[in-house]
Amino acid sequence: MKNIIEVKKLTKMYKNLKAVDNLSFEVKEGEILGLLGPNGSGKSTTMNCMLSLLEFKEGTITIFGKEMKPNAYDIKKEIGVVFQDVALFEELTVYDNMDYFCGLYIKDKRTRKQYIEDAIKLVGLEDFKKFYPKQLSGGLLRRLNIACGIAHKPKIVFLDEPTVAVDPQSRNNILDGIEKLRENGATIIYTTHYMEEVEILCDRVIILDKGIIIAEGTPDELKELANMEEKVSVYIEKLEEKHIEEIKKLKNVSEVTYHNSNLIVIYNKGKNNLISLTKYLEKERISYDKIYSERPTLNDVFLELTGKELRD
Repeated sequence: MKNIIEVKKLTKMYKNLKAVDNLSFEVKEGEILGLLGPNGSGKSTTMNCMLSLLEFKEGTITIFGKEMKPNAYDIKKEIGVVFQDVALFEELTVYDNMDYFCGLYIKDKRTRKQYIEDAIKLVGLEDFKKFYPKQLSGGLLRRLNIACGIAHKPKIVFLDEPTVAVDPQSRNNILDGIEKLRENGATIIYTTHYMEEVEILCDRVIILDKGIIIAEGTPDELKELANMEEKVSVYIEKLEEKHIEEIKKLKNVSEVTYHNSNLIVIYNKGKNNLISLTKYLEKERISYDKIYSERPTLNDVFLELTGKELRD
């Protein structure tokens, strides 16, 4: 796959604060790239620079092999943007909102009508064409917001937390729609606070912190960065401190936490760790429930690399 976006040595300053620090990466044609980072990491600034909504001190951004500038309208017409904040006209219906935004790019009425129908189907708003925004639930508003941003069939789509605070049905509908966008040839830059969405959707992930890239790769490649091999979680209603200290001394254990009756044991290597732990609990006659083992998740990696939860 060829590079459709190239960011080279991007630096953005806010007075004395370096929000983005010598950042370089590329986006492949047809991929979904997850751009992740805690609040203040520089991801929103990076996206706004890529869209030429912000001036920056140093670096270059090229899209379709051309330098991205504020007046690069030939590039911008091929880009769709869906920001986290819903931006719609309250006095227009669902269909008329889409007709307005699509009309900024598509002048031919017949073509525009077909594009709007395609977008309505993509996000599942067939039954709501004549509704006004105030008549829609939060999830339906999110779907309409996305439809307005992609109705003109852009080649590149920026999606900034499109599923935040939506109901499960709308969330699944949105995720299905994003998959269909990619199947139709779109390249997608995606930010989210939900790691499971990253694992479902993203071909590649970039994790930013303090304006620099601290990790980059496929979800599976990033999981290999975790300083753990296995995490075992056990529900134990009451566990004495001496038992916690003894569990820490079991083979391959690297970390033990106990909070709200939940024991979490992190192992850095080895096999049969779960058996070793259950044998210890049985020997000490400690009653337990809901025990399960899991491999590192992207959230584990994120927390280890940044020291923060993704929502921080």
